[in-house]
Amino acid sequence: MIKKTGFKTLILKSMLALYIIMAFVLAGLNFGYAEQAPEHLADMIKATWHFYENELKTVFIAVGGYLTLRVAGMNGRAGMRRNNLIGFFCAALVVHIFGPYLLNYPDLYYFAMPLPWTNQPLQLMVAGSDFNLSFLTDHGEIVLRAALIFYFSVTAIVFFGTLIRGRRWQCSTLCLFSGFVSEVFAPAFPLIGNKIKAGPRLIKIFAALRWIFFIVAIFFSGFWLLQVAGFNLPGSLSLFTQIEIYYYLLFHLVAALLLWTFFTGRGYCYYCPLGTVTALLGRAVGQCIQTNNTECISCKKCIQACPMSINILSSASEGKPVINLNCVGCGHCVDICPTKTLSYVTMFSHKG
Repeated sequence: MIKKTGFKTLILKSMLALYIIMAFVLAGLNFGYAEQAPEHLADMIKATWHFYENELKTVFIAVGGYLTLRVAGMNGRAGMRRNNLIGFFCAALVVHIFGPYLLNYPDLYYFAMPLPWTNQPLQLMVAGSDFNLSFLTDHGEIVLRAALIFYFSVTAIVFFGTLIRGRRWQCSTLCLFSGFVSEVFAPAFPLIGNKIKAGPRLIKIFAALRWIFFIVAIFFSGFWLLQVAGFNLPGSLSLFTQIEIYYYLLFHLVAALLLWTFFTGRGYCYYCPLGTVTALLGRAVGQCIQTNNTECISCKKCIQACPMSINILSSASEGKPVINLNCVGCGHCVDICPTKTLSYVTMFSHKG
C-alpha cells in the first residue's frame, strides 16, 4: 500500500511540476512577449496559453483528482474530498470547456472569480477602457454581453451558495485558481522539500497580509465601480490597468506558484481577497467544524490533515466547535477522523 501510494504521489508531483513550469513560461510569454511578437508567433503563444488554461487544466483536474482520491482512500475516508473534486471538475467543464466553446471566447475564466478578486468584468463595462475596446474589436457586442451575464451569474452563485455552505462552497468546490490545485494535488505539496506546517508567527503574518491585500483589492474594485457609475476620476485608465495587471501577476499568480512549490497548496488561501469575503460570509452563517459528534481520542490526525494548520485538536478535546477564518471547509479533518466526531456545518447546512 505504501509503494502504491508513493507511486501515485510521484505522478501527482510530476503533474504539478509540469503545471507550475508551464504557468511560468506561458504566462511570461503571453503577458510579456506576445504583444511584441510577430503575428503568427503571437497567435501560437495565445493558442498554447488557452489550451493550458482550459483543456489541459480540465484533464489535470480529472486525472489528478482520481489519483488523489486513491491516495486519500488508502489512508481513511474520502467523502468530502470526493465532493470537492467532483465540484471542481464540473466547474472546469462549464468554465473551461463548454463556456468557451459556446461563446467562442477562450478567456472566459477571467469572469469566473467574483469581486474583489478580479476587475476585468468591471473594466469591460467601462466604455473606452483598453479592455473594453480590445474586447469589442476581437469579439463584438454579443459576446461582451454574454460574458457579463456569465460573470454576474457566477457572482450570484458564489454569494448565495456561500450563505448556505460557507467558505467551502467557493474555496473547496468552485475556485479554479488556487482551490482546485490545492485539492487536486493535495498529496504532492510542497513540490520541493518536506511538508511544512505554518507556525503561529507565520499565521499572524498571513493574517496581516489578508487585510492588506483585501484593502488593495477593494481599492481597485472601488476605482472601477466608480468608473462604471460614470465618475471620471483623474489619471490614465491605461496606466491604472497596467499597474493592476502586474499587481495580480506578481502577488497572486507568481506568489501562488511559489507557495505551491515550497510551502503548501493552500498558502495563497490565507490572503486571497475573495477568500476573505467568503470567510466573513461563512462566519456570518455559522460556519464551523463540530467536534462533539462522538468522542475525540486525541490522535492528532486532524491537525496533520488540515492544510491551513488549524489546531483542531485543541477544540475537539473539549468538544468545542472550531471557528476560524482560515478554514476553507475542505473536510480533510472530517474525512480522516477515526471516531467520526468531526463534521462541517453552517446554520443552513447541518452536515459536511
